[in-house]
Parts: sequence; structure tokens; C-alpha cells
Amino acid sequence: EDEDGVSAWVTLDAWGAHARGDSRIGWRDAHGDRDRIRKMAAGEAFMKAGEAVTGIRPPWGIMTGVRPAKVATELLSAGLSPEEAAQNRKEGLISIFIGMENGSPIQENLSLLRTFYRLGVSYVTLTHNGDNAIADAASEGKKWNGLSPFGREVIAEMNKLGIMVDLSHASDKTFWDCMEASKAPIIATHSCCRSLCGHRRNLTDDMLKALGEKDGYVGINFYPAFLSDRFGSDPAEAALLDEAEKTDQYWRLCPSDPGRTEAWHKIQDRLKTEIWRPGVKEVVDHIDYAVKLAGIDHVGLGSDFDGICVGPEGLEDVSKIGAVAEEMRRRGYSEDAIDKVSGRNLMDVFQRVINCSELEH
Repeated sequence: EDEDGVSAWVTLDAWGAHARGDSRIGWRDAHGDRDRIRKMAAGEAFMKAGEAVTGIRPPWGIMTGVRPAKVATELLSAGLSPEEAAQNRKEGLISIFIGMENGSPIQENLSLLRTFYRLGVSYVTLTHNGDNAIADAASEGKKWNGLSPFGREVIAEMNKLGIMVDLSHASDKTFWDCMEASKAPIIATHSCCRSLCGHRRNLTDDMLKALGEKDGYVGINFYPAFLSDRFGSDPAEAALLDEAEKTDQYWRLCPSDPGRTEAWHKIQDRLKTEIWRPGVKEVVDHIDYAVKLAGIDHVGLGSDFDGICVGPEGLEDVSKIGAVAEEMRRRGYSEDAIDKVSGRNLMDVFQRVINCSELEH
């Protein structure tokens, strides 16, 4: 890995076992547990808490567990700002920032948004895979025709607090409404380029240009379905992916159950051996394309590790993320450019959002 560190957008599920490296739950196929993160150089990881699509499941457990404990280990340290991240990096530590994927737990109550901010939330992904009270999602997009009236209040409050507005999972109309409504730069933490892969979760050329023009940021997602239209196009492979999704959902209901864990491991093995996957090349293809439209200062890594069923060939987990830097070097990127994409750009946009806020940080 780059001696200055790499930064992956790493997910953390609601049980918090990844940060503990809890061997009882059997994280053989985890993407970002403690042991795998240990193989990274010093850097930053953004971990998401909660992604309920229906109903309200405030992610109190992970937030109250991470921040008060300060994740104080020989490896990790909690972070609230780029300044803290810089200090942690000097000490050889990986900074853990908290993001909230899906704004539903705000429950149409701005005081809850403020509470999440005090608990350490650095960004909020406005929607997940469903419309909510804030905005329309890419998967539905039928409730508000973009950003809701309450959603506009949420954007204003996030700007005031210095919380980053994340539009990955948002509908196209929501994206443009937020670009108009936000006074601070906008981010898309885990999205790819729609011109290279036609998935509705990916960003159009105009969106990429707009993020660059407004000093925002896009983190390139590692999920094969967002990298290549070929992934899952074969009927047999599509059936396997559907089976994997059902197995994963069943396992997540009770991950400590040995039978469910064994079934989950088996489906993971099949995903890695029975289906074509794009690799490091395709990841960097999307980086190249995004850099061309948004600019080198506005692109980074948005792996979505542990939020995806399988990673690309050669990027099966966070310990292998140095392969991205190696491919970028092979293509002629400078060490400064690699450092930007590997994490500095995300810290820079975070600082720009803080600079636009009305509070002292």
C-alpha cells in the first residue's frame, strides 16, 4: 500500500462486530473487519450505521458504541473532523468516521438530526433503497418528484451543522434539487459512472460535471453491478445473485446462527467462483472517467465494502485496496493524484462543508 495510507469507504453493519473483529460470528468473508483493516496503511474509513428501508430503526447502538469508546486501539481512532484525521494519521492510526445511510431515522424531526450530529455523524445518505420523508430514491422515485419540503429543511440544517449531504441512492430529480438547495458542496459516497455502466444508481455525465463545478465529491463504488453491465447478465448468474441476496437477508436476521452463517459462506464461495466479475481495471476505468468530467480533486474510493454481496476480482476486501493505487500508477497517475483519490479529496470536501457551516468545530 501507499506509505501515506489509503482510504476506503468501509461499511459497518448494525451489530458492530466488524470493528470488534468478533470471531464468534464468523467473518470469514467480511470485507472490512479489524484484521483486514489492519493490513491497510494509516488512513480514514467512513463506516455507515443503519440502512433500514421501511420503518424506523435509529442506529443508536453503533453510534453510542463507537464514539464514547473512541475506538481507542492500537489500530483505530474515532474522528470528527479532517483535523482529527490528520493527527491520527501522524500517529499511524486509521480514523473511523460515522455516516448514516438513510435519513429515515430523522423521523421528520430536525432535533433528531442534531442529536445524530452530536453523536458523531459526519454525513447522511438521504435515502436508501426506497423513498422516504426527505426525498425520492433511485430505486423508486415516485413520492415527491425529488426533494420533499421537509427535505429542504434537512439540507439547510445539515449545511448549518456541517454534515455532508450524500446523494448516493438518490433519484436523478433529488440530485438536482439538492444541488440547487445546498449551500455547501455535495457528495456521492458510493456511486459510479452511468456512461460506463447503465445502472440507475450511477451518475450521469452532467451529474459528475456538476459535482466538480460545485466543489463536491464522488467515491467510486466497487459493487460489480455498478461497474459493468455484463455482471449478472447471464440468466444462470442472475439466478445465483438472487439466491445470494435472499441468503444474505436471511443471515442478517440472526448472524450468530451457525446454520445461517454456513449457508452465507457457501453462497460467498459460489459468488467468487461461478460468476464473472469485473476487476481492478474496471474500478480504475470509472476513476478515469470521473476524473475526466469532475476533476482530479473531486474523485475518490467509495467501496461499499460489507454493503455489497461480492467485490471485484482482486478487490475482495479492504486488505487488497492497494491494488487500485498500483493500477493508477501503471496508468501514469502521479503519487499526488493517487493520494488525492485515496482519501485526501474526501477529507478536503469534508473541510469545505465544515467551512460552510454556522457552528464552531
